Amino acid sequence: MGAPLAQAATYLIQTLVSLYLIVVMLRFLLQLVRADFYNPISQFVVRATDALVRPLRKVIPGFGGLDLASLLLALLIQALAFAVILILAGFPVLNPIALLGWSLVALLSLTLDIFFFALLIVIVLSWVAPNSYNPAALLLRQLTEPVMEPVRRVIPPLGGLDLSPIVVFILINLIDMLVVRQLAVTLHMPRGLALGL
Repeated sequence: MGAPLAQAATYLIQTLVSLYLIVVMLRFLLQLVRADFYNPISQFVVRATDALVRPLRKVIPGFGGLDLASLLLALLIQALAFAVILILAGFPVLNPIALLGWSLVALLSLTLDIFFFALLIVIVLSWVAPNSYNPAALLLRQLTEPVMEPVRRVIPPLGGLDLSPIVVFILINLIDMLVVRQLAVTLHMPRGLALGL
């Protein structure tokens, strides 16, 4: 395949896979934080992923409130997408262990991105629609609150100003720099294999 076509195919695969992986990881994270299952967005997430998660549940059941089937699905989809991208790029031999390692790094990066943007949206909504009962706003608050609450215990609001989002943003960026990017380098992950990495 020609270089421009391969680049276009790679971009398309990365984009579509990332969008679906966001939904799969949201299923895992929403269950982890015990978000409202009956929220319309939660219901969409479950319906969009159920066909692939349900068969995996027979192989790998949940453990301690963790939806391990969703995590396994995300890992398999990411590894398969990386394999296709590498084949399109002309890599003749694929190392399955490397693919799994790179997939874990990409999923960790995606999880950080989900929390980063969810927190950003929650902050903006707190300014423009502070008492919104929109299903998306409620779900985003349920997702981010377990991350912000421990920070609030250490740094309580000062004069009505909640500094916990700033601290969480700093922590997310530090984890990205010190863990995700270093893992990518250590595992010799090709640059540009995943969006944002």
